[in-house]
Amino acid sequence: MATAHILGFPRIGEKRELKLAQEAFWKGQISAEDLQAVGSELRARHWAWQRDAGLDSVVVGDFAWYDQVLNTLALLGALPARFGFQPQNLSLSEYFSAARGANGQAAMEMTKWFDTNYHYLVPEWQADTEFAGGVDWLFEEITQAQELGHTVKPVLFGPVSLLYFGKANLSPDKNFHALDLLPKLLTAYQTILARLRHLQIEWLQIDEPILALELAPEWKAAFASSYAALAGQGPKLLLATYFDSVAEHSALLHKLPIEGLHLGD
Repeated sequence: MATAHILGFPRIGEKRELKLAQEAFWKGQISAEDLQAVGSELRARHWAWQRDAGLDSVVVGDFAWYDQVLNTLALLGALPARFGFQPQNLSLSEYFSAARGANGQAAMEMTKWFDTNYHYLVPEWQADTEFAGGVDWLFEEITQAQELGHTVKPVLFGPVSLLYFGKANLSPDKNFHALDLLPKLLTAYQTILARLRHLQIEWLQIDEPILALELAPEWKAAFASSYAALAGQGPKLLLATYFDSVAEHSALLHKLPIEGLHLGD
């Protein structure tokens, strides 16, 4: 049976409500609670639109206060250690300071997202980077959607793309490679998948946009080992990639233990 869903929904609001609320928060004109209320109202409104359009599930996890990659780092507890944040108690002020700089620490590097006008914050990888868990925002948003009566399809940024988009040249260990972190990162993703299973999530969308790129052999191999580790750990996996052809990776994709594949421009 065919089902209808979308990969994500614009979060800014019909009248740019999120942007206006963020700027007011940065200026000290509204509280964190006020900003969170704006986010909650926007999510509820956008989920209702998706339901009313006839979709079989609503997307949760596409909402970010600043940037999707930064949200993933906050979820994993992997914001740069130089900020000194307590990952599980990360506040919105601290979250934004990673993007804007604060307390003598420069903001994280921002770079262009493929050939779009969107930018993302670049993860900073060190040999001792940990993924021990951070904020529960994703799970709170899932609960919010479920309490509103929606069938939920969460979306996560994929582990291989996350490592690929970070920079590892800051590590004092000259032999360090970002993929050295993959085993620890996969353990963290397994924990997330287990929590999603407990929330009775049937499908999880995992975005791996680097599949649209030409990849070195070690990165291709990382897909095989990663999805072997994630298979059967929680919801059914819908692997999503976009922006360009994945023809050169077709053999790899056919072998991955996933239940669904989305290809798009």
